[in-house]
Amino acid sequence: MVHKNPASETWELTKRSHQLWKMLAETIRDQGMDPLQVLGWKKTGSLLVGRTPEDSVMLRKRVSQLSEAGVRAEYLSTDELHSKEPAIYVGTDGGAAFAPDDCQLDAYQAVSYIEKVNRSFAPEGRYAEFYHEPVTGLVRSTSSGEFEAVQTSNNTLYGKAIVVAAGCWSRSLMHDLFKGSHIQLDALVMPRKGHLLVFENFNPLQLNHGSMEVGYVDYQNATFPLGLDDQSQTLSVSMTATIDMMGNLVLGSSRQFAGFSTEVDDSIVLHIWKRAGEFFPKLKEPSLTDFIKNRKVRVGLRPYMPDGKPVIGNVPGLSNLFLATGHEGGGLSMALGTAEMVVDMVLGNTTHVDSSPFAAEGRCC
Repeated sequence: MVHKNPASETWELTKRSHQLWKMLAETIRDQGMDPLQVLGWKKTGSLLVGRTPEDSVMLRKRVSQLSEAGVRAEYLSTDELHSKEPAIYVGTDGGAAFAPDDCQLDAYQAVSYIEKVNRSFAPEGRYAEFYHEPVTGLVRSTSSGEFEAVQTSNNTLYGKAIVVAAGCWSRSLMHDLFKGSHIQLDALVMPRKGHLLVFENFNPLQLNHGSMEVGYVDYQNATFPLGLDDQSQTLSVSMTATIDMMGNLVLGSSRQFAGFSTEVDDSIVLHIWKRAGEFFPKLKEPSLTDFIKNRKVRVGLRPYMPDGKPVIGNVPGLSNLFLATGHEGGGLSMALGTAEMVVDMVLGNTTHVDSSPFAAEGRCC
């Protein structure tokens, strides 16, 4: 939560999601399992760091905002930061916001566990998977006019509701599904490419907390006017650093509009390495080529919305067709709150968090 803004429209959804993740971790622990092994879940605390007097002013303000919003946070001077995270250097004018209750989890482990639990409901007929079976269209009821089923390459699947949660591919999928109909909807979600560097058994640098620089907040929240197609060269690189459940060092991160390309860009990899070295002096000593054998590069596409908020809610005019996409870099942290919100919408229940900021109405053309 350390880099989240309590004044933003995504704050309550993020806060609710974090509560649900913690509840899930506690449930796993109550069942006699270790959340670290199951989810990669561990309470590390997190640091938002800056190097200039202006950064320090911003960080003090962020600590005040977080504290007022009920999140435990404290400002750390350079010396206090060094005592908690000796590897970080921010100069004499820097400082950090520290959220000691922040946790981290492993995306792969979490998805694997959720999938495993879901499959336990398959014998009861409550769950089924149709991987590698592309959706080819929607089936509309002749009586109500609502979409009542999903047509795949092999099956027609009926259900109470249809949820399109296809990340940055949601826009093209919706376009294909509505082709030939009178429904006009452009979800506006687009891919925002990112690189992460993963170093296995990286001994030169050990971290106690998840860390990121102030610039990460600015670049994450950067928005662009609608209609701008020339965004492919818009690149930002901000320092993020964590140690994952396997003890690997994970460095990031980049944000770039480059279409649907997932090709590794070596110049960006080098940029991330050099940016990390500005905060971690130990990374300036070795060359990136020294770790070519134990280095991996992850490239992914974040589902970006121009106004910086996900789309969660029904398609205007269709009560049982829902969108859940556009979370950009906050998809994992907002996942459970989003799932809960969609379920409440489908069942007609009052949502735990106000859903109006995420409605498609007025935001999708």
